[in-house]
Amino acid sequence: QVHLVESGGGWVQAGGSLRLSCVMFGRTFSTYAMGWFRQVQGKDRELVAAINWSGVKTYYADSVLGRSTISRDNTKNTLYLQMNTLKPEDTATYFCAAARRADPTVVTGPLTDRADYGSWGQGTQVTVSS
Repeated sequence: QVHLVESGGGWVQAGGSLRLSCVMFGRTFSTYAMGWFRQVQGKDRELVAAINWSGVKTYYADSVLGRSTISRDNTKNTLYLQMNTLKPEDTATYFCAAARRADPTVVTGPLTDRADYGSWGQGTQVTVSS
């Protein structure tokens, strides 16, 4: 069973930076495509960024493109999201997610459909003040 634990959220002023981390326990991290999502209360969970199993291929939502970097360290079973130039509209709970299927020979690219993710962390809150 995949177990994901996020950290790194917090409060920051607009223009500041945060780095979120997500550690996977229980499975071979390097075989999973991963993603970061965020959710504001009352709204749907939306994809922020995604990365394939090797880290070579990435995807970013337009809302964070140019301001955020998703990366992974397969030797540490850890996924990262570096967020810069944060805006108040980035305020949300951020979740990391692992693909439903852990098969790098089939799942070769980043996954952009929420339905393709099967495991979720508990979330970490990011609050950006103006």
